[in-house]
Amino acid sequence: MARALEAPGARVQAAWRLLAPLPLGRWLFSRFVGWTAPYTRTIGGRVEELRPGFCRVTLRDRWGVRNHLASVHAIALANLGEMSSGLAMMGTMPAGVRGIPIRLDIAYLKKARGTLSGETSVTVPAITRETEHPVTCEIFDAGRAVVARCTVTWRLAP
Repeated sequence: MARALEAPGARVQAAWRLLAPLPLGRWLFSRFVGWTAPYTRTIGGRVEELRPGFCRVTLRDRWGVRNHLASVHAIALANLGEMSSGLAMMGTMPAGVRGIPIRLDIAYLKKARGTLSGETSVTVPAITRETEHPVTCEIFDAGRAVVARCTVTWRLAP
């Protein structure tokens, strides 16, 4: 019963603190995320930075995530945005708060090519009743141009 009262991302943050400093630790942590959320594993995203309220995930441009236009597929970009925003959100939700994504909106701004980086910063408001809270991930190419903007709306409740 005590486990339900702890902060939702406490285990995720603890695993990151343990693994990230180790050789291959970020790779291993990223595999851990893919094991707990199997669909997320399909893009092969790598968590590069994680702290409460912030996450940066990279995605290599490779054949398995490409579309017919020789750029990264739209749904791979959405998956990257969901992965980054979800980890950032989980890491900042306080104990006693539950959350679930209820909507995902994405704007594709330009063709996505090369290694991409999904970055999310979030602050969770005080949750005293059920509320919806949008979390936005910006996806950058290697030149730091924004190629997509993904907003995941979370339903949060005490």
